[in-house]
Amino acid sequence: MNHQYEEREQMALMHWAAYYESEHPELALLFHIPNGGTRNKREAGRLKAAGVKAGVPDLCLPVPRGRWHGLWIEMKYGNNKPTVKQMEWIGRLREQDYRVEVCYGQQEASEVILEYLEGEKND
Repeated sequence: MNHQYEEREQMALMHWAAYYESEHPELALLFHIPNGGTRNKREAGRLKAAGVKAGVPDLCLPVPRGRWHGLWIEMKYGNNKPTVKQMEWIGRLREQDYRVEVCYGQQEASEVILEYLEGEKND
């Protein structure tokens, strides 16, 4: 059930990003990593062979700012927490100087994105 709410919030975020592209053209580069969801074993095996990896954050904005190479966002809803695999990815991406945030809903994610894009010196 929470997955449906997360998806709805993420869709709202993508709608927001499209609306604000005129102010922040970089938002055109925001994209979703379709790693989640329920799949049958055959499809899951095919996707794994093609490079799908568990735990990769939901969204990527491949735009450098300050010391960061880009921004990754893991969307959550309600009481959901990142999984062990997600925390591993978050740690690895941060080691590579990517900013990674866990956001609970469209509002928080849009605030993080704006702060990231408008910040001259992120640390």
